[in-house]
Amino acid sequence: MTTDFATYIAGLPKILASANTLFRSSDGRVLLVEPNYRDDGTWTLPGGTIESDKGESPRQGARRETVEEIGLDVAPGALIALDWVAGPGRPPLTLYLYDGGVLTEQQLAAIRLQEEELDSWRLVPVEELEDYLYQGAARRIRAGLAALRAGTGPAELVNGHPADGTDA
Repeated sequence: MTTDFATYIAGLPKILASANTLFRSSDGRVLLVEPNYRDDGTWTLPGGTIESDKGESPRQGARRETVEEIGLDVAPGALIALDWVAGPGRPPLTLYLYDGGVLTEQQLAAIRLQEEELDSWRLVPVEELEDYLYQGAARRIRAGLAALRAGTGPAELVNGHPADGTDA
């Protein structure tokens, strides 16, 4: 029995892919954006779906989303976290988190929001992330910052927790 390649591919498990960029201010606060399409009031980092069907890589997606959402064309830095996020009613999501570095006052002043998707932005102290984000997103940011400080490469996560089961 033979199966054509398209049928084989169509039958494989599916995953979604997203890329975000973590920007910081000189005093260490994290840049968050407020989406207008969420009913639960949670915020997020600049980023979104990787357009893999158009040949876009995670790094390219992070840069494109940053330009679209906040109007800054900043090349993503190091990959600082990779998170496998399960969710009800959808395939799992693989989320790539890139370091966006420290934004200058000029860059912060140049932020222009994508009004179709975002209502506002703000710089949030790391210790207040849970006031704005899903818990998994806050853990992902903390793990990414820890990996960046340690210079160990990206944190491997499952739902924001270390993939090896240890507590970060």
